[in-house]
Amino acid sequence: KKVIAENPYLGAIVVDNATGKVLFEDKADAEGYPASVLKLMDLLIILEKIEQKQLALQDPVIVSAKASHIGGSRVWLAEKETFTVDEMLYALMIQSANDVAVALAEKLAGSTDAFVELMNKRAQELGMTRTVFHSVHGLPPGAGQEHDVTTARDFALLSRELLKHKDTLRYTSTRERPFRPDDKKHMIIMRNHDHLLGQVEGVDGLKTGYFTEAGYSIALTAERKGQRVIVIVLGSVDRKVRDAKAAELLAKGFLALPAQSSPAPSPAKTPGTAK
Repeated sequence: KKVIAENPYLGAIVVDNATGKVLFEDKADAEGYPASVLKLMDLLIILEKIEQKQLALQDPVIVSAKASHIGGSRVWLAEKETFTVDEMLYALMIQSANDVAVALAEKLAGSTDAFVELMNKRAQELGMTRTVFHSVHGLPPGAGQEHDVTTARDFALLSRELLKHKDTLRYTSTRERPFRPDDKKHMIIMRNHDHLLGQVEGVDGLKTGYFTEAGYSIALTAERKGQRVIVIVLGSVDRKVRDAKAAELLAKGFLALPAQSSPAPSPAKTPGTAK
């Protein structure tokens, strides 16, 4: 199995969330494996279905046998266990739970294959032209399966779309949360894999990913003084290098933003009328 990760990374991009303008890029179209960062697409599809009233945060998700057998990072779902969509989304984002990704996909689309079709359709609509999803969790492919493939640029598009949904940051900024709090025997404390949360000013998302061939990736966002920057680092050989580069690129991004002079307030920006 060939490791495609590079030092310091396979590709990176920094984007102004407000305008989508690229503030920095380096091999932003290099194709890599997103690993668990692809769970951002799961989140987007589910939040959009909730907005379209096809699903609700309090709807129950019943765990299938298939979901209960998924490996990697998980919350040890047992067959027939039931949790709300809301609880499941916390587990998807904080714990990066692969079993939860499968359970949610089955709840929404009936099967993981049908959900993968939704993921690819949405990627195309967003202009993610170099992205192909084959899984709902981002794990390395099994026998006869293919890798999920994306680029830093494509994941910046996805991240920017996700940030239009207020619930996104509620899930991605949570550093620690219990899962099954009422079941002392099976409760686990979920801890966010994003070590920049609480360490770097303004960081409140979005998602990390890793497996050996893919290397370490991160979709990072932060808000400072009312401005928001998105950083994608794809395919770094080392977690510390990835995190250091992401923090460095975030700082670079904020420096590259247009200075906030005080323009005449547009009607939408007048205090009290902001929607």
